[in-house]
Amino acid sequence: LSLKLMKNPALVKELADVAKDEALLQGVLMRIQESPNSSELVTYAPFTLFPSPVPKAVFLQALEVQTHFNTLVDKISQDSDFLQEALANTIEVDDFTARLFRIHQQILEEGRSQKIVLGLNRSDYMLDQRQDGTSALKQIEINTFAASFGGLSSRTPDVHRHILKVAGRPEESRQILDNNPAAGLARAVAKAWELYGSERAFVMFLVEEVQRNIFDQRYVESELWRRNIPTIRKRFDDVCGSGSLDQDKRLFVDGKEVAVVYFRNGYMPQNYTSEECWDARLMMERSRAVKCPDISTHLAGTKKVQQVLARPGVLEKFFPDQPEAVKQIRATFAGLYTLDMGPEGDQTVEMALAAPDRYVLKPQREGGGNNIYGAEIRQVLEGLKDATQRTAYILMDKINPAPVQNYLLRQGGPLTLSNCLSELGAFGAYVRHGADMIMNECVGHLLRTKSSEHSDGGVAAGVAVLDNPLLI
Repeated sequence: LSLKLMKNPALVKELADVAKDEALLQGVLMRIQESPNSSELVTYAPFTLFPSPVPKAVFLQALEVQTHFNTLVDKISQDSDFLQEALANTIEVDDFTARLFRIHQQILEEGRSQKIVLGLNRSDYMLDQRQDGTSALKQIEINTFAASFGGLSSRTPDVHRHILKVAGRPEESRQILDNNPAAGLARAVAKAWELYGSERAFVMFLVEEVQRNIFDQRYVESELWRRNIPTIRKRFDDVCGSGSLDQDKRLFVDGKEVAVVYFRNGYMPQNYTSEECWDARLMMERSRAVKCPDISTHLAGTKKVQQVLARPGVLEKFFPDQPEAVKQIRATFAGLYTLDMGPEGDQTVEMALAAPDRYVLKPQREGGGNNIYGAEIRQVLEGLKDATQRTAYILMDKINPAPVQNYLLRQGGPLTLSNCLSELGAFGAYVRHGADMIMNECVGHLLRTKSSEHSDGGVAAGVAVLDNPLLI
């Protein structure tokens, strides 16, 4: 979009007011910070005033490779030897990952009760700017747990279409892509529910106490209700207080049979506020209910697994007769480096200390705001360079996207033109029944944009805002 349009203050102010109203009309909603558990007062979820340009080739590349990433995550989750080997050093020093791994081991020893596997994930990328001006799609991470904003991102295309029409740009308005991840995610949940085989059983959304972005999840729930699939919302405390397994390992919560547990909570240490929360997680994992994700798929999404997958020959192990799939996946990898004890890890430490601005230091955590950048990398690694605690991290090349200008609209925020960076996500959904893959699809996309002054953090963390790609 032209700078002439973006630098017309009167028009921008008018468009911003129209945009906020349209966001409310379309249901791009969030609860306010002051009352995060009440829907009495809501505001618009933060979003960009204009859609952001994204090269068509890399956008299509992200969508096309998603089914291979679905397959990869599923194969990793079934390979207990690979998970054991990949995470062996990490679980020695990272208590949270170790506790998850112990649950994984207990389930393996008892024998998995769950025959149906449901995966709802999101692979996130940034566009690395090459010296010749072209962009390369580089993966930041794959979220196998609580991949959010499938609901709200289904509602934002119409907002940007309307803004562009009001701005007198009907051609660009028609270029905004349809996008409905909520329907695709719900379709996969519905398939898993059907395979479970009880019309009286519920889909349980396991949620946290603070629910500011509840509308994002509600859109997926409403898609399920349209299919006559009942849903309930429970917390760890609820499962612990009223949850039980019968002799067939069916899960009951408040007397209701649960067919599918869709985890929206449980990916951060602070989600487990007591030992009872861990007991509830174990009980759910032991049950016949379809967990999304199950414990092994949760572990498949760790940063350490991401780093190990970048080693030569590892992808070939999971795709022995599919060189094209290996090529497509590997093309998205940024440089990933081990911090395990030994010569290779020592070399990684020295490399990071010599040029910390070229890398990102990543712990085994999800949810945004956990990564370490710049001078802080040097500070952390100088303290840990000879300690086994360094193996709780991996090192990754820093991706350098080209900034674009846009306005970031958020409640109470100033209307200023900012230099922005965008992150593209592709939603994947798959269902496996025993050995048979019943569904494997890319079901939509997510574009999030933030001011270039912020290194890390998503929409829920209050840094990024929702966006739409304008393909160029």
